[in-house]
Amino acid sequence: MTSMTRVSPSLGWVAIIDDDAAVRRSLDKLLRHEGYQTLVYESTERFLADALGSDPVDVVLSDMRMPGRSGVDLQAQLQVRGSLASIVFISGDSRPDEIIQAMKNGAVDFLLKPFDGPSLLRAVAHAVQVRQQRRAQQERSRQAEELCQRLTPREREICHWMLMGYSNQQISRFDGAASATIKLHRARVMEKMGVNSLAELMALLPPAQRDALIKDSENTAG
Repeated sequence: MTSMTRVSPSLGWVAIIDDDAAVRRSLDKLLRHEGYQTLVYESTERFLADALGSDPVDVVLSDMRMPGRSGVDLQAQLQVRGSLASIVFISGDSRPDEIIQAMKNGAVDFLLKPFDGPSLLRAVAHAVQVRQQRRAQQERSRQAEELCQRLTPREREICHWMLMGYSNQQISRFDGAASATIKLHRARVMEKMGVNSLAELMALLPPAQRDALIKDSENTAG
């Protein structure tokens, strides 16, 4: 089994899971030759017990049907653990419903055996890009949450109305505060969030964080 210590730059870490030793060797050789670092496992159980300890892999390349846990089970476990790893499934005898379910659950690709090397490399390269996008989104969400924590309860309330698209005058009418006061709060929200426009504020806060901010504001108001 390959160590997870990142000793040199690579295209990314790929965990190969297949109960066929010949397939494992072939995939390992191909991916390492291309420039990927690899981890090789003969079962999903071994992978789940080992690979997610400290430094999650970028891509999980797994057979769909193996003794023990299936690929769908593996996918569910990764989601429960909050893994950002992209999943590419390979299989020689999967049913259409398994393929559909895997893709609905977020698999990046599904390759039917036999497949050629270029097809596999394209799928893995795309999966690495998806993983990078997920990581970047997670970082943006973390930064946005830190900025939201700077807001006072009153500023969160005003931010809530701003995200709903209301103007200062509209907020003033149903809030009861003077329009000038609302304008001041609005300016403080923009300053603390580091944005210059409502469009930038909405771009900074993904839908989930907007919803959380709105719920927090409603709880505070209640």
